[in-house]
Amino acid sequence: MARVHSDSPPAEDPGSPPPMTTPPRKASVRLQERRGSNLSLQLDVSSLGVEPICSVSTPKEVWLQLLHTSSRPLKHAMLQQAARDTNMLNSEYQKIPPNFVTSAELDVPGHMIKDRYKTILPNPETRVILKSPEEDAGPDRYINANYIRGYNGAPQAFIATQGPLLHTVGDFWDMVWQEKSRIIVMLTRLKENNEKCELYWPQPREVRTRVVKEEQEEGSEDLKEEEEEGRMVQFGRYILRVGDVQEKCGFTVTDIEVQLSEERHRVRHYWFTSWPDHHIPQCTAPLLRLVEEVEMYSDSFSDTSAPGPVVVHCSAGIGRTGCFIVSSIGCRQLRETGQVDILEMVCQLRLDRGGMIQTTEQYQFLYSTLAQYSSQLQPGQDQNPLEPVSIRLQNLHL
Repeated sequence: MARVHSDSPPAEDPGSPPPMTTPPRKASVRLQERRGSNLSLQLDVSSLGVEPICSVSTPKEVWLQLLHTSSRPLKHAMLQQAARDTNMLNSEYQKIPPNFVTSAELDVPGHMIKDRYKTILPNPETRVILKSPEEDAGPDRYINANYIRGYNGAPQAFIATQGPLLHTVGDFWDMVWQEKSRIIVMLTRLKENNEKCELYWPQPREVRTRVVKEEQEEGSEDLKEEEEEGRMVQFGRYILRVGDVQEKCGFTVTDIEVQLSEERHRVRHYWFTSWPDHHIPQCTAPLLRLVEEVEMYSDSFSDTSAPGPVVVHCSAGIGRTGCFIVSSIGCRQLRETGQVDILEMVCQLRLDRGGMIQTTEQYQFLYSTLAQYSSQLQPGQDQNPLEPVSIRLQNLHL
């Protein structure tokens, strides 16, 4: 029954206890404000009647200091042990400052219409800026993407970005073209409960098998055109043509030709589809195979035709994207130095793009992945040293 309100207070029931007073509810605090806020802490000590002894450092300064200095290098045996200590990894992860960016810090008018998620914004110092085309002079343009350092701090080795939206597909290809990127790594499905990424490359239809009789030979040209249907699409200023498509264990490799006017570039697209959002794959081997394939293809270019940054994206461009980049850098660290520093790598990534590696589960997965890779590199095992590591990998289930 609905309550009836009146001007006079209700009569008190002498047999019932007085009503309890409920304190006012606290305003809800968003996740970014709990774990990623850059607000400064200010203490007003004027009412105490004393002069402040020292100034209070802002959390931003403290966070940056931690991100610049945190380190934990591990050799093979120590890495194997650390990967099994989930409590320690959880504690280590929780201490890493997220370094999220607020809209006020970004200071780019109108950027919100091009952001997939309102709280996942590019760090201003390292964000990719799209130059205006020569034929369309105007101001520089915005894209939610950051340059990410690679092995030994190599500048602009990767670009971490969000999955393109319907109205940012043209911006995405502008970035690939501008940065001369030859490799794109995609780590999300197009839809997972809701839309995670817009389709931004041609998806050829399955070619139907037909038996063409000799007397129908003159109709073969029509058949050829029908087979090529869906292999060419225009996105923004670019014409994209799909070439070879290879299905591999856990991912698909597609060769794409990108054309602008008379100029053409080749891009290889790696699509890893077996990684659930906010979670981890069931085993490490497919990711390690993907890391190795991308590295081998990148190394196949000569110094004169060296590719630009490897473009890596999932949906938000921080979780699965961060895991791939750390795995790629970490594998090289293990080969070159015999040790790996996952804590330092994650801190480096968060300096370049806030929030990289989204969950404790993903952080633990990084340790498991690199521990598995490390076990394949240790000397004294009966194996061919020239054989690719991916062929020797076991399907380690977590």
